[in-house]
Amino acid sequence: MRILVTASLMALFLAGCGNPSEPAEQDAVTVIPSYEAAGVVAKTLPELVEDLGAGGVTSEALTQAYLDRIALLDRDGPRLQSIISLNPNALPLARASDQRRANGDALGPLDGVPVLLKDNIESLDPMPTTAGSLALKDNITGRDSPLVAGLRAQGAIILGKANLSQWANFRDSDSLSGWSSVGGQVHNPHMLDRNPCGSSSGSGVAVAASLAAGAVGTETNGSIICPSNVNGIVGFKPTVGLVSQEGIVPISPSQDTAGPMTRTVRGVALMLNAMDPGDEDYTLGLSPDALNGMRIGVMRFAEGSNKDIKEHFAAALAVMEAQGATLVDIDAFEPAAENYQASTLPLLEYEFKDSLNAYLATTPETVTTRTLRELIAFNEAHADQEMPLFGQSIFEESEARGPLTDPQYTGAKAAVRFSTREQGIDRLLAEYDVNLLVAPSGPVAPRIDPVNGDVWPEWAGAGWMAAQAGYPHMTVPMGDVHGIPVGVSFIGSAGDDAAIIAYGYAYEQASQLRPDPHYLASAEERPEISTAMTK
Repeated sequence: MRILVTASLMALFLAGCGNPSEPAEQDAVTVIPSYEAAGVVAKTLPELVEDLGAGGVTSEALTQAYLDRIALLDRDGPRLQSIISLNPNALPLARASDQRRANGDALGPLDGVPVLLKDNIESLDPMPTTAGSLALKDNITGRDSPLVAGLRAQGAIILGKANLSQWANFRDSDSLSGWSSVGGQVHNPHMLDRNPCGSSSGSGVAVAASLAAGAVGTETNGSIICPSNVNGIVGFKPTVGLVSQEGIVPISPSQDTAGPMTRTVRGVALMLNAMDPGDEDYTLGLSPDALNGMRIGVMRFAEGSNKDIKEHFAAALAVMEAQGATLVDIDAFEPAAENYQASTLPLLEYEFKDSLNAYLATTPETVTTRTLRELIAFNEAHADQEMPLFGQSIFEESEARGPLTDPQYTGAKAAVRFSTREQGIDRLLAEYDVNLLVAPSGPVAPRIDPVNGDVWPEWAGAGWMAAQAGYPHMTVPMGDVHGIPVGVSFIGSAGDDAAIIAYGYAYEQASQLRPDPHYLASAEERPEISTAMTK
């Protein structure tokens, strides 16, 4: 959004303030507003918790500030398109939170804190849960998923629903990350033409752009970690089962989980406290000394070849070593099961068909597509809206799969779990006698390419192993490459969630490398690149 003030209009503004005989300016003055966060919306979730508790800001004022910022950045200006719908009850809920605090009855640390939900997560608010598809545009369930009930029990304000890669990026093998037929294409706030990654693209972008204090994403295979990595925020994928999958549009019960996405590790811990129905307090282990004395398995086989990522990773390792950690190189890894590579996609396709059909059967009568087969027919009938950029090959392959009693399914599940659990993460931790594993979180984000679909450079990282094992994984920013964020991953075994969060916190406190977005149109707006490109 540009504000153009012409000389003649400026003369009218100043007519009563200056000498009318003075000549007017002849040149137009273009004032470009800054989209960078300032004031209360620039604060992190823990800072906002403190401010709300101390009376430094009201929930109503904070919620309105986010709504104003969404209007400026998401609906206008750089048009991030990170949010699909806003909760019409957000402000009344915020006023109710303020009244509770005034009465001394705050429900918890998150009381009055506005957060976003990825739009495959149900809430009882009057917003549909669409998974980015027009087929679910009337899926207003009137029920909270358990994780949302946990957030609400602490008084968190459900601000709205975040855009996502349609069907959590599980519709076609040539999909485009961050695109949905309901919300359009999400744009990375660091560089608007760069891939925001998916499928929790809107959650990652909205948090990075300070459109909410935090967001909830979901992951089956990298869908929390990748968007957190490329948008320069902290993302945490818990052990599968720690956070209930009920009330979430599913892909794979073996791998699906929701997780918090914020700008700080402490923010992740605060959100997880509400989302996890157990008694664990994930803030208790947050210490800048958490890495002292730890043995860290460095997954050299997952570094990739990008020299900039390798340099950042080396610097991150040096920080960890300076904190008292011992680094142990792991140079190679090969999945143990011979049929591992051929099993990963069939496993998901079998579970997708079964779990999605079960989910659709619970949707309101307003949802007319009640099975995967009917969704395929819906997409064909509405191809101009649903399939203008890519098809539905994964939908079709999934529909062709049989029941979960098929030997191919049971064999695939066994191969994937054996290769990523017993002979994967658990073997590496034991064999190298290390407490955790680290690697880069992913590659440098490429440009958005609606013609070719996602075209990623050589992958860096081992998030696939944590995702397929169902084990905890956190990404923390470790800087940027020409303004494009990159992160470092912390991975552990089942149930190591609190420890992994603590390790990420210690690194974050020592490094402080979270990059703020600058809303550049492209890399060519970077001075060092512009100089090289233009002669």
